[in-house]
Amino acid sequence: MSIDSRIEALVPEIKEWRQDMHKHPELDFDVHRTAGFVADKLREFGCDEVVEGIGRTGVVGVIKGSVSGNQVIGMRADMDALPIEEETGVAYSSVNAGLMHACGHDGHTAMLLGAAKAMCGTRQFAGSVVVIFQPAEEESGGGREMVEDGLFERFGIQSVYGMHNLPGIPIGHFGLRDGPIMAAADMFDIVVEGKAGHAAMPQLCVDTTYIAAQVINAIQAISSRVVDPLHPVVISITGIQSDSNAYNIIPQKVTMRGTLRALSEPVRKLAETQLISVAESVAAAHGAKATVDYDKGYPPTVSNTEQTHFATTVARSVAGEESVDANAPALMAAEDFSYMLEVSVGNYCFLGNGDSHSLHHPKYNFNDEAIVYGSSYWLALAEQGLPLSPS
Repeated sequence: MSIDSRIEALVPEIKEWRQDMHKHPELDFDVHRTAGFVADKLREFGCDEVVEGIGRTGVVGVIKGSVSGNQVIGMRADMDALPIEEETGVAYSSVNAGLMHACGHDGHTAMLLGAAKAMCGTRQFAGSVVVIFQPAEEESGGGREMVEDGLFERFGIQSVYGMHNLPGIPIGHFGLRDGPIMAAADMFDIVVEGKAGHAAMPQLCVDTTYIAAQVINAIQAISSRVVDPLHPVVISITGIQSDSNAYNIIPQKVTMRGTLRALSEPVRKLAETQLISVAESVAAAHGAKATVDYDKGYPPTVSNTEQTHFATTVARSVAGEESVDANAPALMAAEDFSYMLEVSVGNYCFLGNGDSHSLHHPKYNFNDEAIVYGSSYWLALAEQGLPLSPS
């Protein structure tokens, strides 16, 4: 294990940045204060280039090594918060009502900033590092926006790396895996329309509530009887509502909403096709009509073999062999870093946040003890990935 002394010296400062960002959370693309703070710090550190407004409110910094080279590594952190009322009780709690950093993006941004300061101070690598500070990870696909804004072409990024803290993993531990590490996340609405009428005379109606229940049951067979059980897929109905609130009316329409998650594109497509077919067929069999509005969300987050092997080696150099799980379980949650991995090779890893509240919980807080490990990982990634002396 080798925690970098340059990072250790910066931890108090990084912690201050993190807690300041935590106190001033911003939502989606509206991260103007945070982006301004990041851009100012990058200029203060001496980045060779600082560009604002990539992907609307994203910030990019270019740090050239002490030896010139053609290799370019990208490192990404997310900046946005969540629409949650904070309940942590910490002294630096959110001052923005209804908003909080409940996912640790304040920590992600601060750790990458700390590594950028250390890189600018010593530049012990050959080539260039591009530090990427992204808005709108939680909902609106800021990663996609940055990609479409020419992030990779403009800065010549050849590989890209991302990181997310994860409660339940001990402090100082890392989790990585080759291949899919997070799922695609799609959303759908199913509207079942039948024939309304008096609840005392169901024989004169086409009962949409009953039919909706049959649709829900039938959909569950997709994961258990259609998709290969070795290829995970999750389909959850998360809400159901009718167009009536009376006790004695069979409603004309019932609407269901839900999410479909899969770790691969073929499974995602198969499950989508089956979902639509099942809903329409079950409804038709009962004399009703089902309409499905299907909205594709973030694609699967898929790490590449070579870059995952390298990132694992780097993590072990920072945290030690026993503190790195190279076959960490994939999560069925989604992440818009996936858009960057669709256009570039790279890796996405988890960093332990200890025994904290879960992500997106009003009492969650990023653990500042993780800072030294996260920032050291970023610095080591640059110096080992762009060595001054080729091995």
